[in-house]
Amino acid sequence: MRVRYAVPVAQLVLFVGVGLALPLLPGTNFSLLITLLIFIGLATSWDILGGWTGQTSLGHAAFVGIGAYALALGTNRLGLDAISAVQLGMGVAALFALLWGSITFGLRGSYFTLSTIAIAEILRLVAIDEGWFTGGSAGLFISALPEPFGLDLFDRQVEYYLALLYATGVLACVTWFSGSHFGYTMRAVREDEAAAQASGIDPVRIKLRAFALSGALTALGGGIYGAYLSFLDPHNLFFLPLSVQIALTAIIGGRGTVWGPALGATLLILAAEVFRSVFAEANLLIYGLLILIITLFVPRGLLGGLERYLLRRRYVRDQQ
Repeated sequence: MRVRYAVPVAQLVLFVGVGLALPLLPGTNFSLLITLLIFIGLATSWDILGGWTGQTSLGHAAFVGIGAYALALGTNRLGLDAISAVQLGMGVAALFALLWGSITFGLRGSYFTLSTIAIAEILRLVAIDEGWFTGGSAGLFISALPEPFGLDLFDRQVEYYLALLYATGVLACVTWFSGSHFGYTMRAVREDEAAAQASGIDPVRIKLRAFALSGALTALGGGIYGAYLSFLDPHNLFFLPLSVQIALTAIIGGRGTVWGPALGATLLILAAEVFRSVFAEANLLIYGLLILIITLFVPRGLLGGLERYLLRRRYVRDQQ
């Protein structure tokens, strides 16, 4: 077991080392790095359900919104400290995912995907209509937050290290279960649900566990994202484009891999920033073409395609 986890642990240590070193560079763009780390965590959280279990969701923005609003409402309306408010959001997200999954896991393929869009849209409309509690369509400002351990949650450096801790924690979680019995059962359900069931695995139970974990970790990222934004708009937090961006990040990087979503987030976030600076108004066209090229020529994602190539190369070498 020590040998099996030696390389993944070394990779995590390298990731943390780079993350700790980046703020020491002159002219560090904390806003860009915070966004990058948050989306690494969000995409990796989505991949627990969408990649490892094979259930493509386009409704994960709902969990981002739950986490962000739990932080704002928990601290300002319920009198909770920031950590308790985020924990409340994670608990609500996990319970909501269990309820959501118990309703929709009878659907397969694109029908399940469409159901996730519908449920997330329902939650967005609820957030807009219940303005007495959520601020409604006008949005909700987070003007003050309790300071856990004396940390100012509106300070960009503090937010950066929280985002780094979040991304590292999610990656560590996925690294752990990728080699565990839970990870093997998730892959079995993804590859052939009927065969998995015949071998004694309960597919619905595995998918519910994956959905609850994915939702809770996404809500955790939503809480950090809410503190970073300081203004919560249900039109953006619960909206389909955010769900698509999270899913696309994992798919392009390589779904069902530990580091694929992180690679996808790094590529897309940094590419978007570079294209915005270099190509000005044409940046969205170039960005879209990049996504199209990767999707067409590397359908398994960048890391998934690389793993497949290395596997084939090893097979050919063994046959010689």
